[in-house]
Amino acid sequence: MKTSDRGTAFIAAQEGIVTRAYRDVAGNWTIGAGHTAAAGQPKPVRGMTMTRDEALAVLARDIAKCEPRVASALGVGSQAAFDGGVSFDFNTGAIDRASWVAAFRDGNVASARAGLMEWNRAGGRVVAGLISRRNAEAALIFDGDYGDKKRPVAEDALSADTTSLQRDLAALGFYAGPLDGIASQALTSAVAAYQKSHPDLVADGIAGPATRASIARDRAARRAAGTSAGSAAAAIASAGIAVHAGAAHALAVGGTVMVLLAVVAAAFLVLRWGDEFRRAVTSTTKDR
Repeated sequence: MKTSDRGTAFIAAQEGIVTRAYRDVAGNWTIGAGHTAAAGQPKPVRGMTMTRDEALAVLARDIAKCEPRVASALGVGSQAAFDGGVSFDFNTGAIDRASWVAAFRDGNVASARAGLMEWNRAGGRVVAGLISRRNAEAALIFDGDYGDKKRPVAEDALSADTTSLQRDLAALGFYAGPLDGIASQALTSAVAAYQKSHPDLVADGIAGPATRASIARDRAARRAAGTSAGSAAAAIASAGIAVHAGAAHALAVGGTVMVLLAVVAAAFLVLRWGDEFRRAVTSTTKDR
């Protein structure tokens, strides 16, 4: 079985076509429709560019490499399920080891769908874009929905996505407006400002795949730095408490030693000068 034209269009839409090399959320150099060095030539590097037609040609070659694995893993199925499987394997390279595939072949749709949705991480963290992609692939594989028919998009979904972008840019210091889910000119300007600060991005004010991936990496780095700083502060505070406690303990021990020394000294004086002291006291008493 081969990927259909609708399937290819589905994958292109999920990946987005970027004509200038960028690093994805996992840090891999990427170009075209999600093409990385792992898929073969050309090897994306900083500054590489390609036309849209070249990107689609590379996509076709990359898809062809996935098809035998998908056919073997899924077995007999619908064209939509095959296309969805190719999209999954194109993104993860894991069609032959994903547990949801066995459930799919056994006809356990609920288990297969749930297993597919677990593939939502990149670089060890959950990525909103992967949650969205898995939802789209699930609709394609299990419901035959390519998502290419005109239908209204829920306003709350658009708002949530825009709010997420606003929140990320605000955390990175590029957006100071309200987190209201409205795609305003202020947000476009913030996106452009962010892009200008990253030479590998095109400063067009559009939050496409390359820009989103870059923002996700920066946010992850910022969170990691914050966690490290918090751990360091806690370690310093703990060390300070330990030093303070140690000092208090030392003072307490020192005080005890001083008392003991005083007692020993007093005993020595009594033993050494006791008789003289008693005679002096007796003599003074008689004189009185």
